[in-house]
Amino acid sequence: MTEVAELLRSRIRDVPDYPEPGVMFKDITPLLADPTAFTALTESLAELCTAYRATKIVGLEARGFILAAPVAVRSGVGFIPVRKAGKLPGATLAQAYELEYGRAEIEVHAEDLAPDDRVMVIDDVLATGGTAEASVQLIRRAGAQVAGVGVLMELSFLGGRQRVEPSLDGAPLEAILTL
Repeated sequence: MTEVAELLRSRIRDVPDYPEPGVMFKDITPLLADPTAFTALTESLAELCTAYRATKIVGLEARGFILAAPVAVRSGVGFIPVRKAGKLPGATLAQAYELEYGRAEIEVHAEDLAPDDRVMVIDDVLATGGTAEASVQLIRRAGAQVAGVGVLMELSFLGGRQRVEPSLDGAPLEAILTL
């Protein structure tokens, strides 16, 4: 494991039985509170955006916003929030997706994306992959290209990669940490 990965892993706190019994929540707030760790994470994700020639960065609500905004600034590209349905004003493009226990919907302002945009999706965690898969579909429906997906951590035991990769059509899915 690299020095950066060790630093990041050391700043993620396990919270047992949250939000429900049997779940081990991965709390990134200690990482965000540590300027060295947060900077290292921002730099690592920005390097992915540069390597895959992203022109825009999509951040997924809500923790994805915290990571994606500084990555966009560091990369010198625009930031586009992808929000839960009903949270964006004006005209939006929506994408519904299946959750483990129901359905959800995300939205984006489609006018913020153009056909020549290469969009990198940034989020804190890849779990079951539903939100990441829906965001990739939403970006394509808005007419833009998917440069890739970058996450702080992938919870490999939940199978999100297997769900998302077919929708990527060869675009990369990169995780800084795989747990």
